[in-house]
Amino acid sequence: MSQTLWSPFAWVEGRWQPEVLLRVGFDGCFEEIRTRTPMTADATVLPGPVLPGMVDAHSHAFQRAYAGLAERRSAAQDDFWSWRERMYAVSLRITSAEMRVVAAQLYAELLQGGYTHVCEFHYLHRNEAGGHYADPAEMTLALVAAAQDVGIGLTLLPVLYERGGFGESVLRPGQRRFASTVPEVLALRDRVRALGLPCIDAGTAVHSLRAAGLESMRELVAGLRDDPAPLHLHVAEQAGEVDDCLRDTGMRPLQWLCEHMPLDARWFFVHATHAEPAEIAAVARRGAGVVVCPSTEANLGDGFFNLPRWLAAGVPVAFGSDSQIGRDWPTELRQLEYSQRLLRRERNVAAAPAEGEDSTAARLLQFGLKGGAAAAGQARWGLVKGARADLLVVNTSAGALAGIPATHVLDALVFSGNAAAFREVWVAGQRHVVDGRHRAGARLEREFASVMASIWSARAS
Repeated sequence: MSQTLWSPFAWVEGRWQPEVLLRVGFDGCFEEIRTRTPMTADATVLPGPVLPGMVDAHSHAFQRAYAGLAERRSAAQDDFWSWRERMYAVSLRITSAEMRVVAAQLYAELLQGGYTHVCEFHYLHRNEAGGHYADPAEMTLALVAAAQDVGIGLTLLPVLYERGGFGESVLRPGQRRFASTVPEVLALRDRVRALGLPCIDAGTAVHSLRAAGLESMRELVAGLRDDPAPLHLHVAEQAGEVDDCLRDTGMRPLQWLCEHMPLDARWFFVHATHAEPAEIAAVARRGAGVVVCPSTEANLGDGFFNLPRWLAAGVPVAFGSDSQIGRDWPTELRQLEYSQRLLRRERNVAAAPAEGEDSTAARLLQFGLKGGAAAAGQARWGLVKGARADLLVVNTSAGALAGIPATHVLDALVFSGNAAAFREVWVAGQRHVVDGRHRAGARLEREFASVMASIWSARAS
């Protein structure tokens, strides 16, 4: 149904604006946004300042079942590669029914954390033995069902994954559920689109340069033809990956991609932690974007993303929850900025007063909104006419925001704690989070607890 909403303040055109009227059409998109407009008799008054929803541009839903369970070390050293082997063990246990429950819990938490759309980087294609399901889309459909269960928007990205590493021709035993070919990836994309579900779409992905060869990547690109949907790829997350790529190809990963692939605005590189200035410039010239996942990258010890260089180059930057140890976007923005402050021993690194933006949080938010929309394949995003009617109502009663002037609410939201930050969350004109909790939160948590007990009991190694 159509409806009219009104807020005392809302984030319109990159800044807080007063008395904002938002009309939502029958299609779940904004028909009209008017600022400095008195409340009308038919309007529903939103209980606080309103922000646009954010896109979570990189998610592995099954890893929600592992979040918080990898924080002990028994060997002399623990790093990304040892974490990865333990993560594989989790990927070998989870069934499609369990995947739906785990993903639904995650997606509800993402909504509560201010994400209204998620890009699911999906490579858990096969059954526990590594064989095909009777329906090759079984795991894919579990994710789609989970998104529908909780009301979050979804861009499903089926992943091409064909080998265990540079110089290898097959997958390793712990990767057996990841196996996929180009025709299979394209078939999964088409299967999701054929469902015709609201707020659900699909693009494609390549896991990484170590997981797919040149010919297969060329085959995928050729198969995409003029499809405008996004194509995502893990790249240069770890220094060891860069070293392996140099040994195998004679080039750094981003350098290789710029030389061998027809990059354009559809391409998004996830992490890009270890990027040289020349590579950043080359990516910018080709119009591709990056997805940075600060809480995961910090947790895994990946390294420091060169934020000032990427922002200065004008490359679209999106944010992702990745391994799910962080499930709200204020945490990601804060972690990213704080990593830069520690590295450079400066403050407000992301701010750009020379460009008229003295607020670090505002500049990062704007990049995240624009970059996230592109990463998800959304032509319009935010509190603008024609965009999907997604919005967040900020909880100004939360302790960290109490007494904060309206013009500084975003700054405090990002840098002064974010517990229960969002009172309401709407997707396509439908309210799914009320008083900071997903409507089905209690049921989802019970189901999730039961699945976790199953995953971590008899089948746990």
